[in-house]
Amino acid sequence: MTGKLIMFSILFAGSLALLPMIAFLGIDPLPGDLTFNIANHHVFLPFTQAFIASVVLALLYFWIRK
Repeated sequence: MTGKLIMFSILFAGSLALLPMIAFLGIDPLPGDLTFNIANHHVFLPFTQAFIASVVLALLYFWIRK
């Protein structure tokens, strides 16, 4: 149990470390991300970015476990 918590913490910290790099590349928004402007409020739903991040983190997790 402790090992899984440590692995999750490392993956979470790694994903947070990659956020500035993604912002620097300027790949925001991707096709599939939804944006809404409702009464002076901007709503952004990053479905594609979340899917890509999930796949990358899952592959990294399986690669580290081997």
